[in-house]
Amino acid sequence: MTTDRLDQPRGVRRGIRPHYDAEALGRFSERFARFLGTARFLAYMTVFITVWLLWNSVAPDGLIFDPYPFIFLTLLLSLQASYAAPLILLAQNRQADRDRVQGEQDRTAGERNQAEVEYLTREIAGLRMGLGELATRDYLRSELERLIEEVGASPDGRGPQGAGSGEAQKP
Repeated sequence: MTTDRLDQPRGVRRGIRPHYDAEALGRFSERFARFLGTARFLAYMTVFITVWLLWNSVAPDGLIFDPYPFIFLTLLLSLQASYAAPLILLAQNRQADRDRVQGEQDRTAGERNQAEVEYLTREIAGLRMGLGELATRDYLRSELERLIEEVGASPDGRGPQGAGSGEAQKP
């Protein structure tokens, strides 16, 4: 009994078509495309074609397997190109998909960072406004100096209302 539940993956069904692992094919195509884009591949291919041409040009008549127009070599190179092109395109498509996902993640992270920066900016503005209402050290110092000057300006010069230094006034 098979269930068509959407929250569970389907099992592998055997059918007429051959089954292949798309992810494995994609990884292979990326490795293949990466290899085709190297100087090592160009060197291998150059050596292979040079040996092929020299062998079929210089070897005795009994050992030549691809005479002058080199039809078999042309066929092999066409076959290699016909497989290389789709594999390279597959690798490029996979890279484009990865780039798209990475771009989406970068955009999401950027939006999150922008929201955090805006929040912190609002918090700093709130703190600045709150600090503007607080008395600063300079303000307190100037007020205390002003009060000391007022107290020191009593008529007899001994403090408020003629009080002595440290003596309490009696009524």
